[in-house]
Amino acid sequence: MSDEPQQPEPRQPEDARDTTPGSPSGSTSASGSGSRSGPTWAPRSTGSGGDSDDGTAGAGRAPGEGTGKGAGRTAAGATGAAAPGDTQALEVTAVTPDSGDDRADRGGSTGRDRGTDPGADRARTPGDGPGRVSARTPGDGARNTGGAPGDGLRNTGGGPVDGLRNTSGAPSGAPGVGPRNTGGGPGPGATVSGSGTGAGFGALHNAAPNTANPSEGLDGAAPGNSGAKPKKKGRKQRPKRTGWRRLIPTWRMVLGSFLVIVLLIGGALVAGYMLVDIPKANPTAIAQTNVYTYSDGTPLARDGDINRENIRLNQVPKTAQHAVLAAEDRDFYSESAINPLAMIRAGWNTATGKGKQSGSTITQQYVKNYYLDQEQTVTRKVKEFFIAIKLDREVSKDEILEGYLNTSYFGRNSYGIQAAAQAYYGKDVGKIDTAEAAYLATLLNAPSAYDVVAHPENKAAAVARWNYVLDGMVKEGWLESAERDAMKFPTPGQVKPQSGMSGQRGYLVEAVEDYLTSNDIIDEQTLARGGYRITTTIDRKKQDAFVKAVDDNLLSKLSKDREVDKYVRAGGASVDPKTGKVVALYGGVDYTKQFVNNATRRDYQNGSTFKPFVFTAAVENGAATQSGQPITPNTIYDGTNKRPVTGWSGGSYAPENEDHYSYGPITVTEATDKSVNSVYAQMAVDVGPDKVKQTAVELGLPEKTPDLNPYPSVALGTSTASVLEMTEAYATLANHGRHGNYTLVTKITKDGEEIELPGRGEVKQVVSRTAADTTTSVLQSVVQGGTATAAQAAGRPAAGKTGTAEEDKAAWFAGYTPDLVTVVAVMGQNSETGEQKPLYGATGLPRINGGGAPAEIWAAYTKAALEGQPVAQFDLKTDGSVGTPSVPPAGSQPPGGTTPPSTEVPPTTTPPTTPVPPTEPTFEPPTVPPTQPTFEPPTVPPDGGTTGDPGGDPGGTTGDPGGDPGGAIGGPGEPQGGTD
Repeated sequence: MSDEPQQPEPRQPEDARDTTPGSPSGSTSASGSGSRSGPTWAPRSTGSGGDSDDGTAGAGRAPGEGTGKGAGRTAAGATGAAAPGDTQALEVTAVTPDSGDDRADRGGSTGRDRGTDPGADRARTPGDGPGRVSARTPGDGARNTGGAPGDGLRNTGGGPVDGLRNTSGAPSGAPGVGPRNTGGGPGPGATVSGSGTGAGFGALHNAAPNTANPSEGLDGAAPGNSGAKPKKKGRKQRPKRTGWRRLIPTWRMVLGSFLVIVLLIGGALVAGYMLVDIPKANPTAIAQTNVYTYSDGTPLARDGDINRENIRLNQVPKTAQHAVLAAEDRDFYSESAINPLAMIRAGWNTATGKGKQSGSTITQQYVKNYYLDQEQTVTRKVKEFFIAIKLDREVSKDEILEGYLNTSYFGRNSYGIQAAAQAYYGKDVGKIDTAEAAYLATLLNAPSAYDVVAHPENKAAAVARWNYVLDGMVKEGWLESAERDAMKFPTPGQVKPQSGMSGQRGYLVEAVEDYLTSNDIIDEQTLARGGYRITTTIDRKKQDAFVKAVDDNLLSKLSKDREVDKYVRAGGASVDPKTGKVVALYGGVDYTKQFVNNATRRDYQNGSTFKPFVFTAAVENGAATQSGQPITPNTIYDGTNKRPVTGWSGGSYAPENEDHYSYGPITVTEATDKSVNSVYAQMAVDVGPDKVKQTAVELGLPEKTPDLNPYPSVALGTSTASVLEMTEAYATLANHGRHGNYTLVTKITKDGEEIELPGRGEVKQVVSRTAADTTTSVLQSVVQGGTATAAQAAGRPAAGKTGTAEEDKAAWFAGYTPDLVTVVAVMGQNSETGEQKPLYGATGLPRINGGGAPAEIWAAYTKAALEGQPVAQFDLKTDGSVGTPSVPPAGSQPPGGTTPPSTEVPPTTTPPTTPVPPTEPTFEPPTVPPTQPTFEPPTVPPDGGTTGDPGGDPGGTTGDPGGDPGGAIGGPGEPQGGTD
């Protein structure tokens, strides 16, 4: 490299340049020696030509052209400038024309020469074009953008000695002048379009390209180009989505939305945690008093006195602590304050019908009990969520468990485990054993329902829950398997109610509370906290009349000298059929002596009081006998004792009549009067047991009534609906087939504000008026000359049905006038063990039956309850065309000279074990149809009178003659049911 700067050589006009292929523009000539005769730069050239004459590797075809890194290579392989005055070759290798080892040679050009001689050339003027473009002359170098022969890559100066990245803009730029020349003169400089002769690189990265020289241009621009950089070929645009595809979000939208939601949730959690503080204890944690009144507003009862004794956690046995944890939250000590998975699982189980469940941890339950309330609102749940998290960070697990044990409700108006131990076992919690502790833990799930003394019908469910608790203790290692296997269910002691609940008050309050909680008006724990004033539907006058009727017709006849009289107890309910209001309720002799409410319990068979539902189903469905005769009050059936039913595929079933009496051919009305089991079992098959059950449910019995099964025996009253539920069903018959739910409450206020109550529900026609009124006409005959003649003492037109449970453990009478429906039951139960007992010998009689004390109580009560009211007559609408009665052939006639029994006997529980081929009775209509009887209700109290058949044929078409047999269950061994 020369010490003195070399003046730039003026560029020749394009028309004066040598464009002969192989001869570069300027003074450079081809030679085999690889020397350069002109100022040739070839920096950063990466190409290589063929081998030189002496076999050395060349990098270009024209003398002086350079490619690749390093100095120019002569034919002899020497590196550096070939002759004095030559420009230095920065990272350039000069080669001879014959060099052949050039990887970037594409058809004769050196390096990345893509000129048209012979490769693809982007610039048409020899030497023109910046960037990766060579001039047409074969000697141009790779990336040579200058116009002069041999100009190098990125040389933007105009002189023959321009240097790479020369930043000097002076026209005196010497060889090797520094890089990045941005001047506009003929001096050298990269990224600048030189203005002097031979500046052939164009304006690479130059913001103001020189347009004076036609050979200058940016990235291979054509001659005369101003040097502007051509547009690069852009990415192909994504086609716009059309049609339904526009409705589907892209993955970017989904991802973005998800991130936004996560951020929002995270922000909400942080904000909630910061904003919600742990409050002071809820003032309502101290229970207030609930006030109950009669329908006229006079006081009925007052409850709600708090029953709580707080204790320290170390006073609670470890077994009791573990029992509670096994029942409610087994991971309490290891989990956080909340359990999202448990909450999701509980919500799913509740939604899918697996029962209402709670996903709350013990911490959350304690927060709800102590700081908040029991309201099921989103606001309360949100507060519970954040308070539980904060509390878990600030308070120890032991403190939380202690508070939970002291604030939880266990039933029997007991708050806290200490009060519960006293209420159920009469001892301090420190003295209860593991089995008793497991039962107390069981109560936390359903305090009142799992009280097996108050609700013996729920004992199976309570025992199952008790086993669940003990099994959980074993699973968690808190109890040995051998000890667990030796445990027996610890039946709790009798209830010791408050003195303010004595007499009927306790029964009435319990019935009202059950009504409020079962209808989701107020939950049990909120109600127990008190503060409510509740106006009931109970009529004080009628309630007192009920108590007096039981005292006069039953309790006064009991003797301490008779053991069986200790088992006698009574229950009753009375409803206005037009409004559905319960006007009177009799639960037992005294709530402080007999805690179980006999009006609402569901564990005694209904007996023959169920038979009217079978006949109603027959008329409603237009059913017919097996021979095709429509079922009407005058239809003839075979009343033979133990006659096997026909048309039933579930096995042989032959129920016995009371006193094993065979009646032979008998009308439906007579069979109802005498409560003939063989007739009604066959009728149930004729109608279809499933249709019988459906009709009973439509009339008012709960669908899940225990033992309400679609078998022939359902006609005999094997179901165990409560007295109150049977009253509701009979009220539907009295109201001409229109049903509405009963109600026990008319108004509730708290802190001066009235709480909204659900209505009676839609009163709708569940069975036709013809079906209901025809049933009523048949039941009138029962009172006039059947098993319920004692009911005539009421002095009102009445209809009803007697019933007796299996083994005479209960006797029933369900009757009604146009204004009042009342059901009375007398039951036998051992007060010490809770075992049901037969009533043989009670009150000094051979046995108690429905036509005895129950009907007598009904008559006395009804007469007093309706005293002063006008006598109302039944307004019945039945079809006047009575079905033609049919008389079966001789045989199976009643025994001569005998009288049908006036009292009931307990039926056998097992039908014959050997199937008896059923015999289909043959009916032949008589030649003369019977005369249609007429019936006029008495205007004065009747004294017995004669039996009058009210008749009435529902008419219509003949229905299903056989009904659905109801499956293959109900053969030998099926419950017999009751009689009357």
